Amino acid sequence: MSAKAADEIMRVVAPLKNPVLCPATGDSPKGLYKEMINRIRQNKTDVSNWCFVGLDEWLGINGEDEGSCRFHLNNDLLEPLCIDEKNVSFFDGKAKEIQDEIRKTGNFLQEHGGIDIAIVGLGMNVHVGMNEPGTDPSLHAHVSDIDVITQQVGQKYFKKSRQISRGITLGIADIMEARDVILLVSGNKKAAIVQQVLEGEISEEFPASLLRRHKSFSVYLDEEAASGLSKSFVQSL
Repeated sequence: MSAKAADEIMRVVAPLKNPVLCPATGDSPKGLYKEMINRIRQNKTDVSNWCFVGLDEWLGINGEDEGSCRFHLNNDLLEPLCIDEKNVSFFDGKAKEIQDEIRKTGNFLQEHGGIDIAIVGLGMNVHVGMNEPGTDPSLHAHVSDIDVITQQVGQKYFKKSRQISRGITLGIADIMEARDVILLVSGNKKAAIVQQVLEGEISEEFPASLLRRHKSFSVYLDEEAASGLSKSFVQSL
C-alpha cells in the first residue's frame, strides 16, 4: 500500500516545478512517508522547492508539544527531508489570533498556486482532517469542534491525557480544490468504515465519502482495510 502510493506521488510531482503537498498525520500515512523518503534519497531527488501545508492541528497545541500533528509530521517527513521552514505553512494551535492562522494558510496556498496533492487518512467516525460528521462541506479552513470519538482516539498520540476538544483544519472545500487527493487506510478496525466511504451514501454525515466527487481521487488500502468491500465493488475496479 505505502510503496504503491509513494510511486504515484513521486510520478505526479516529478514534472512540477514547485509542488505543494498537504500531508496528514496518523498511523496510515507513516509507511508512505518512509517509502517517499527512501525514494527521494535513492534517486537524489531535489526537494528544496517542495512546499508543504498542514492539514490540521489541535487547538491549544503546536509543534513544540510532543504528540501534536506538527510534531509527528516533523519526525515522519519534514525533518528527514530537511525541508526549509519557509516552505512550510502549518497551523499554530497556540496562536493568540487563530483567524490569523487561517488567513496565513489561505495566503500561502494562493501564493503557491494551491495544493497539488492532498494526502489524507480516515478517522474512526469517517472524518477527514478535523472535518467531523455534519461539517459544512463548503467550508475552507476553520475551527472545528472535535467529536467525542476523535477525542478518545486522539489520546493515543500523547503520553499524558490532553484536552483536545477543538481543532483548526483545512475544510473539505480546500481538499476538494487539490489537484489530486490520495486516501490511505490500513487495519481491520477500519474495514467497515472504508466500506461506508466507498460504497455507501455520499453525505456530509460521512465526510470522507464526499471525496468520491473529486475528479482525481485515489484510494490505497491494505488487505485488512479492504476486507469489508463487496465482491461486486472489488470486481468493478
